[in-house]
Amino acid sequence: MYNDIKLEKGLYNLSEKSFTAALEELDPTANYCGTPLENLDAYERQLKRFNIRISGKECDRVEKFFTSTETAVLFPEFVSRCIKKGFDETILSSVCAAKTVCGCGQYLGCVLDDSADYTTADEAAVLPSATVRESTSATVLAKYGRLVSASYEAIRQQRLDVFGVMLRSIGVKLAASVTKKAVEVLAADAEEITAASLTYADLAKLYGEFDCFSMNALIASPEAASTIVAMEEVAELSADSAGRIVLPFGAELIKTSAAEDNTIIGIDKDFALEFITSSDLIMETDKMIDRQLDQITVSITCGFRKITPDAVKVLKITE
Repeated sequence: MYNDIKLEKGLYNLSEKSFTAALEELDPTANYCGTPLENLDAYERQLKRFNIRISGKECDRVEKFFTSTETAVLFPEFVSRCIKKGFDETILSSVCAAKTVCGCGQYLGCVLDDSADYTTADEAAVLPSATVRESTSATVLAKYGRLVSASYEAIRQQRLDVFGVMLRSIGVKLAASVTKKAVEVLAADAEEITAASLTYADLAKLYGEFDCFSMNALIASPEAASTIVAMEEVAELSADSAGRIVLPFGAELIKTSAAEDNTIIGIDKDFALEFITSSDLIMETDKMIDRQLDQITVSITCGFRKITPDAVKVLKITE
C-alpha cells in the first residue's frame, strides 16, 4: 500500500526510470481500480499520504514538503511536473508527429524515398518501389536549459500553487527556445510559394499546394497571426474551448515568435516533424531534497528532424 513505501533519494537515480515510474513499480495504480484513489497516480497518492495540498483554497506552502526527510523526497518531482506542464502546454505538442528518445547526442533516423508515381501496374509487372534507408546525416541534439536561483528562505512561505505557476512559466519559456529550432527545421528547404503581401487568397493558395497530405496547421509569427485573424474571412471565427482558432479550410492557426514575420509555414502535423530527445527534463534532485536551492539547473537535450518533406509548405511574403 502507498502508506508503507519508504521514500528515499535513490528512487530518482534508477536507470531508465523516472521517479513516478519507480513509485508505480512499488505501488501500481492498477491495484486501486474501483477505489476512491483510482484517479491518482503513485506520486499523487504520496501527496495524499502526507496531506500535501498543492492547489485549492487550503493550498500548502513550500515548507510543507520539508517537514520530514521523506516528504522532502517528493519536492523535486513537484518542481519537475510544474516545469514539464508548462513545457508541454506550448506549440511543440501541436506540431510534432512523433517523439523519439535517443541515448546519445546524435541521431540517425530513416529516410523514405517514395517519389515514384502511384499508378496501376500490369499483371506480373514490377511494382513501383518505396525505399527506406538510414539517413546519411545525423541530427545533432542541443542542450537547452535554465539556471534557477531561489534560496529556501525566499520560497519557504510561498503557496505551492503560486510557486507552481512560476515554475510553469519557466517551462513555457524553455519550450519557446526549443520551438525556434523546430520552426527552423520545418522551414529549411521546404517547397515555397511567394506573395507580395499576406492575403486570405494567398493562404488558400498555400492550402492548395498540399496534395496527398492535409494542411491542418498554420504556423505564423504574432504579427502575421494578427493580420490573419483580422482578415474578413477569419474575423467572425471564434476560438474553441481550448483557445484554438481553426481557419475556414481546417488548419489550426499556431502563433509563435519563433516564426519570421515574412514566413508562413503550413504543415500536416501528423506527418511533418520528429521530436528527438535524449531524456525528459533533467534537474539536480539531491540539491532540492537537501534544500540547497541557490542554484538549480533544469535542462533538456533535444533536436528535430523533418520526417515527410511533402507535409510542409512555406508561403514567403516578399514585401
